[in-house]
Amino acid sequence: MSSILDHWLRIGDLTAKLPVVQGGMGVGISLSMLSSAVANEGGVGIIATPNIGMYEPDFETNYLEANIRALRSEIRKARELTKGILGVNIMVALTIFEDLVKTAIEEKIDIIFSGAGPPLNLPKFLLENSKTKLVPIVSSARAAATITRWWMEKYNYPPDAVVVEGPKAGGHLGFKPENINDPSFVLEKLVLEVIEALKTYKTKDGRPIPVIAAGGIYTGADILKFLQLGVAGVQMATRFVTTYECDASDKFKQTYIDSRKEDLRIVKSPVGMPGRALLNKFLDDVERGEKKPFECLFHCLKTCDYKNAPYCISQALANAKEGKMEDALVFAGSNAYRATKIISVHELVEALKEEYGIASGGEEL
Repeated sequence: MSSILDHWLRIGDLTAKLPVVQGGMGVGISLSMLSSAVANEGGVGIIATPNIGMYEPDFETNYLEANIRALRSEIRKARELTKGILGVNIMVALTIFEDLVKTAIEEKIDIIFSGAGPPLNLPKFLLENSKTKLVPIVSSARAAATITRWWMEKYNYPPDAVVVEGPKAGGHLGFKPENINDPSFVLEKLVLEVIEALKTYKTKDGRPIPVIAAGGIYTGADILKFLQLGVAGVQMATRFVTTYECDASDKFKQTYIDSRKEDLRIVKSPVGMPGRALLNKFLDDVERGEKKPFECLFHCLKTCDYKNAPYCISQALANAKEGKMEDALVFAGSNAYRATKIISVHELVEALKEEYGIASGGEEL
């Protein structure tokens, strides 16, 4: 029998005793409360940055400063709540990507995770003596190799780790719609390809670049399976939604508990990517061709076709966070329907340990 705690996740000089990264969930689903709770359990807690300034009084009139101010505030609040490892997820697609990266580094965040486009210039923002680790999120071995090669050639900086996100993840997916259910793109295959592609590269301290598996990982048995494939850790998001500490409204959490497997849909997002969400009245209306009139106040995403989009994705996600479910887009991973009740992060981690122990041939101690 083995224990999940036998597999510490090492990212540079950081060591997570629980090899679990809590995925960043925007808008406002994972902020200081959830991230600090996960960090306190030994995992890596992540603050999501898209429109993090939504509750700032000048959000609509001073978009950049409102988001920077809110990011600083959330990092500092989380720091007050934990001595564990904290990260931020900053999407390359955000129009204020560079400003958020600089802010996170100034606040000495432990790790920046970055995807939704290749973060090719991420290392250039590091300050002298910065200890912030940089982790790109990819969906293919080709992307992992390209980013790593570029960082090495231009900045002499290898990724501190790489997250491989498969097609079972929630939210925006880095795959063509026809590839989402294609066996050639299953996460198990993708992680092995990424591990192989990164074999010739090492971290700054001479170790293999840690590969973290993400997308559809829900149980301790799932974690065991991927660790046995050779990953250094896993990223999980969906299962953390139905916790007391999750920063979303209770109504948002309840949609997961009330959902059925058939409610999960692949939708076409205004940002030009497919995404996985739960069917509700809002999506019903959109699928029928109904438009939700809006005025784009700040063009928050570089790739958003806001002039022709049937709805504002930023507002729809903010509505979900606030529990305004009639006008909400509810992003969810492929296992969201398995949620049955709201529990604490501590209870969730204990359940993962038990599931892992049983899957490994014994009972978790």
